[in-house]
Amino acid sequence: MKIIIVDGLDGVGKDTQARLIKTRYEKLGKKVIIRSHPESDNYFGRKAKRALLGKGKINKLKASIFYMLDVLRSIRKYYRKKNFEVLIMVRYLVGTAYLPKTLAEIAYKFFENFVPISKYMFFLDASPEILLKRVENRKEKEMFETLEEFENVRKKALHLVKNWNIIDISGSIENSFSKIENILDKLDNKN
Repeated sequence: MKIIIVDGLDGVGKDTQARLIKTRYEKLGKKVIIRSHPESDNYFGRKAKRALLGKGKINKLKASIFYMLDVLRSIRKYYRKKNFEVLIMVRYLVGTAYLPKTLAEIAYKFFENFVPISKYMFFLDASPEILLKRVENRKEKEMFETLEEFENVRKKALHLVKNWNIIDISGSIENSFSKIENILDKLDNKN
């Protein structure tokens, strides 16, 4: 089974790119599943989403903990299952960047050694200003969707994902996917 990670801050288009990756592999005859965290189909995902819509330090901590539990649940339920060949995980390890800096590094290193990873790890990146513009019309704003939070979390995230495939998504959706697809082609040809 191939595991593909699509991560990044709010507004970068993780779900959009994950769907394009799914379509690409389905055209190749592969069975694909996407897990986008927090998922609404389980207790942990619903609690994480509720906390993200709240305010304050306690909700930040709750959001991070329930998010991580939601990811672990997805791994347990879907990783190495025989009924599909490609598992796309959206919002995976970079959720740890929402924690305070020291805790973020510890949590990332712990989970990096604990959860499945692969060469198919994509961090979608854009400037905080672009991200803020992309989320400004959302009906429900999450606590991390401010310029200050985008700047803070992006800095921690880029430090954590230095060995990932980092994709600048400031251009069009098609241009961003073309960059991802080129990397997928190279990785698929190696395997």
